[in-house]
Amino acid sequence: MKFNLTATCSLGLEAVAARELKRLGMQDIRSENGRVNFTGNASDLCRANMWLRSADRVWWRIKTFSCRSFEDLFLGLKSIPWAQFLPVDSRFPVDAHSYNSALTSLPAIQRTAKKAVVEVMQNYYRRTVLSEEGQTHFPIKIFLVKDVCEVMADTSGSGLHRRGYRTLNAAAPLRETLAAALVQLSYWNKDRILVDPFCGSGTIAIEAAMIGLNMAPGLTRKFAAETWPFIEREAWQEALQEAEEGFDRRSRLQIYGFDKDPQVLKLARFHLRQSNLENRGIEFAQKDAVDFQSRSQYGVVITNPPYGQRLLEMEEAEGLYEILGRIYEGMPTWSYYIISSHPEFEDFFAHKAYRKRKVYNGMIACNYFQYPGPKPPNI
Repeated sequence: MKFNLTATCSLGLEAVAARELKRLGMQDIRSENGRVNFTGNASDLCRANMWLRSADRVWWRIKTFSCRSFEDLFLGLKSIPWAQFLPVDSRFPVDAHSYNSALTSLPAIQRTAKKAVVEVMQNYYRRTVLSEEGQTHFPIKIFLVKDVCEVMADTSGSGLHRRGYRTLNAAAPLRETLAAALVQLSYWNKDRILVDPFCGSGTIAIEAAMIGLNMAPGLTRKFAAETWPFIEREAWQEALQEAEEGFDRRSRLQIYGFDKDPQVLKLARFHLRQSNLENRGIEFAQKDAVDFQSRSQYGVVITNPPYGQRLLEMEEAEGLYEILGRIYEGMPTWSYYIISSHPEFEDFFAHKAYRKRKVYNGMIACNYFQYPGPKPPNI
């Protein structure tokens, strides 16, 4: 069975998600704003959920049709052979999104869509009541954009950023998917030192470790599509086996996270234990970022310093950027990668970025400022 699939992601990360899909061998990859479309079979669906680091979810695009009225919506949904892939007791919650379309009431859209699916199921199974208490979990999403309806099913369930290790949050947390993308957009590899001088609850360090050790981000979690009877269990078993065999359980890394707050470091160490990556060369220590220095060469800094919006006042953040700029000058072989929402970051850092990319940290528009240093001589 072939599926039209979509990996959704934060704006600015489409190219990262597309590269990940290409490395996984997916076909027909096409990027749009906030999403990457591709095609695949059941095995591809499973592997995309297991391995994608920068994507939020993987969706099955079931049908697309013109929709300017509730009748269009009802008939379009009713034309889908739901009973061919949903058991009689399936749980199928319906969610909706509408943008620049004639239909604007989300509750009414959800009710209409739900009614259409229920009628198809009732007619096929000859039931007047559907229990929706079975094991199959099939979340349905109705996307209405410019009077075009896209009916999608959520194959992931909970968002792909939920790796399983981060159960506690510090202030202003960085989502796992964005942290992984920041690492992938850098020139860091597992043979180089990585430092996050504003490590907070440890997300960048842990995501980098998972990348360096080729640990699949979905290795220890479950997905909605695991309950779908038309996705062969063997496909999930093969995806899991591939992840287990690919996980490097021998190498030690050189990844260091620093923060001046001892309480937030407790969270980082707890998350490290949760990730099952203890004793693999990832260390967290109490240190003020302004005191950071290293005699090592060709290291990489990837960090998410305070923006002056939530954790510090603007002037304090600007002072930190100035100090970081001076530290950067004193470490000429190091590479720096810094995410910030400050529009004048480069002025305070006193160096123009070699490259910058617009990304979103939650709802905050940011730039990812990239200062790649020289390559190590052995590369």
